[in-house]
Order: sequence, then C-alpha cells, then structure tokens
Amino acid sequence: QVHLVESGGDSVQSGGSLRLSCVSSGYSYSGYCMGWFRQAPEKEREGVAAIDPDGTTTYADSVKGRFTVSQDNAKNTLYLQMNSLKPEDTAIYYCAALSDCWGGVVTAAVAYWGQGTQVTVSS
Repeated sequence: QVHLVESGGDSVQSGGSLRLSCVSSGYSYSGYCMGWFRQAPEKEREGVAAIDPDGTTTYADSVKGRFTVSQDNAKNTLYLQMNSLKPEDTAIYYCAALSDCWGGVVTAAVAYWGQGTQVTVSS
C-alpha cells in the first residue's frame, strides 16, 4: 500500500523558516520525480518545487531563492526547506510522486499524493 506522510507544518511569523518532510513507502521511490504542491483557501493547487531522480530541481518563480527541495533516497524522504516565509505562502502543502517532471510540476503528472500539512505565516 502506498503512503506519503508529510510533517513539519506549523504557524510562523513572516520572515521565519520551516522544514517540511515527506516519508514514502509502498512504491519504488527512486523511480519517481518527487514534488511539493500547495493549495491556499479558494485557490487552485499549484506546484512549488520538484526533484528528479538524478537530483535536478525545479521551482515555481514565487519561491525561487527562498525554498530548497532535497531528498534522502536511502530514507525515501523528501524535504522542503522554506526560508523568508511570507503570508502568501500560507497553504496546505502536499507531497507527491510524479511520473515525470518534464512537463513541469503539474497535478496531471501526479501518481501518488500525501495527505497534506498546514503552513500558516502571519504578518
């Protein structure tokens, strides 16, 4: 059975930092592009960042220079280091396994989803 379990969401002040983690099981982790998505209230779910099996990373323009995606293949764990957080980063953050990232970090490419973790940034 496939599981993607996120953790690390919290409430922080603007300018603060958080590190999200996502532990995967039940599928061949190293065969997928792993990504982070987020969904704010009344907004579409959007791709934030992704990392290919070979370590190539992709970021949404809104988070470039502030967020860093990484992974530990030995632990089947994906991370998202978020620095200089802004109120507009407030959302539920979802971990996902994508069939590939050639077309970008898009929901259409997602094979498996996590349940999400809430990030709230106050001004």
